Amino acid sequence: MTQSSPPRATFMVAMGSDHAGVELKAALKKALEGAGHTVEDFGTHGPESVDYPDFANKVAQSVASGHAQFGVLVCGTGIGISIAANRHPKIRCALVHDVTGARLTRQHNDANVIALGARMIGAEVALDAVRAFLTTPYEGGRHERRVAKLTPERTPSA
Repeated sequence: MTQSSPPRATFMVAMGSDHAGVELKAALKKALEGAGHTVEDFGTHGPESVDYPDFANKVAQSVASGHAQFGVLVCGTGIGISIAANRHPKIRCALVHDVTGARLTRQHNDANVIALGARMIGAEVALDAVRAFLTTPYEGGRHERRVAKLTPERTPSA
């Protein structure tokens, strides 16, 4: 008798980067698609200098609208692109440097977008962080009150 493993959850993931993050984004995209996820790549696709807010805005809009379940953003440090994404309602974008941060931001903050710095994190660690981010559920409970204060549409009535 063969025992099959439970089906893995797959997601629609929106991705975007500036020129500094284009190579890391491409590697992450390939790995995510190989794992069965659907990826919408909002660019950029080459090394020419571009403005990171343009790509953060597209990913944030995709996630906020519900088209994508999660977003992955990459720029040189991850800082600017995370600031741009967090300007959008319904977006909780976390700058992450390792697997622990990726896991905790899902568990405690219900983050729906992750930002990575291509000049700050290696490709292997970045991929492990993205995998942890996508597979870690939000805990809710004691965190719900705090997350509600970050997200007006979730604020509980008193």
